[in-house]
Amino acid sequence: MESQSRISPPETPKRSPFTGIFHKLKTNLVFRSKLAEINGAMGDLGTYIPIVLALTLAKDLDLGTTLIFTGIYNAVTGAVYGVPMPVQPMKSIAAVAISSTAEEFGIPEIMAAGICTGGILFVLGVSGLMQFVFNIIPLSVVRGIQLSQGLAFAMSAVKYIRKEQNFSKSKSVGDRPWLGLDGLVLALVCVLFIVLVNGDGEQEQEEEEERDGSRRRRVSIRKVVSNVPSALLIFLLGVVLAFIRKPSIVHEIKFGPSKIKLVRMNKEAWKNGFLKGTIPQLPLSVLNSVVAVCKLSYDLFPEKKFSATSVSMTVGLMNMVGCWFGAMPTCHGAGGLAGQYKFGGRSGGCVALLGVAKLVLGLVLGSSLVGIMDKFPVGVLGALLLFAGIELAMAARDMNTKGDAFVMLVCTAVSLGSNAAIGFVAGIVLYVVLWMRNYGRVRTTNLPVQVDQHP
Repeated sequence: MESQSRISPPETPKRSPFTGIFHKLKTNLVFRSKLAEINGAMGDLGTYIPIVLALTLAKDLDLGTTLIFTGIYNAVTGAVYGVPMPVQPMKSIAAVAISSTAEEFGIPEIMAAGICTGGILFVLGVSGLMQFVFNIIPLSVVRGIQLSQGLAFAMSAVKYIRKEQNFSKSKSVGDRPWLGLDGLVLALVCVLFIVLVNGDGEQEQEEEEERDGSRRRRVSIRKVVSNVPSALLIFLLGVVLAFIRKPSIVHEIKFGPSKIKLVRMNKEAWKNGFLKGTIPQLPLSVLNSVVAVCKLSYDLFPEKKFSATSVSMTVGLMNMVGCWFGAMPTCHGAGGLAGQYKFGGRSGGCVALLGVAKLVLGLVLGSSLVGIMDKFPVGVLGALLLFAGIELAMAARDMNTKGDAFVMLVCTAVSLGSNAAIGFVAGIVLYVVLWMRNYGRVRTTNLPVQVDQHP
């Protein structure tokens, strides 16, 4: 009896674990459109530059070190998440620092506050508590926080456009003149230019069956205009104007990175940093830097899957590393994501490119960039920040029921009138009270009402 030979199936080649990693990096960093991604990278500068400049001028923050570390953060988060995940300053810590004297809240206290905030967020992420919080918070409350943050950004932008600013003291110092290299007319022209190019932010769908020649030409012209990198051009205009306003900046530029050194923090610095910086910053970081940014990312990029746990851990790690060396405390933020999306950012390559630019500037020019940033037209920054804030606020347009809109608007009003933490508590309490009030109530339907004709 002849033995039948069995044909064994071909062996599938074993994939190296690095293959999957390289494939993910390639997918996350690929540019959807080169000009659009470069333009999107500029969308967060309206928030980033004023706060970094204020801390540099008021508290002697090492700008070169901050640029190097935030550049690395941008590149890593872009590669990990595959969306234009922003790296923004921790605003509450910055506000406390700017409004206090150097003796009360200086660089050691700022860094201690950042390390403490980052450590708590890292623990919340590792323990799974952050994902639990993310899952139970009602969407209407999250939308209230997003709407309040968006409106706050937009109102700050209007203030930048209308009033001259002293960032070192965080206050307005008078009406902005109509004309000049940082005048009101220039800022308004920038705003109208962005509206002309970007419109309302919706992606226009072209009709394939359009046959009218003139109509086709109009569509082609509109497509060309919409591809203009508005934010990039406005930023470059601001840089040129900064040199025109103060030509001696050229002589102040010194090549080479800042000397990175360890920040010394004594017991008093840790105490003040935690009490004055971490406590007010933590609710904002949880709500806006983790919960809101995850919700917004799911809205804009439903195909990208990442958890609140990972976002909380990356925020924690950034500050647990960089703050020891004097880098500004940072977080992710829904406003930055909205701004970068508004101007065309669609992939992790957008923020990775921004990170490389920051890293190069930090290594080549270091802290000598302060002079350029100080003369950058503030009205131009206001134009960029205005559309970032509006884009974030627009996320609240999906609250279609009156109950959800009611909770969202109360949360927004309380947040703007006090702070995000109190607004969040007010929104949760209101949501629970309304749920209890409606518990067991028969909901109306769209079915026709049947009338009983028998007595």
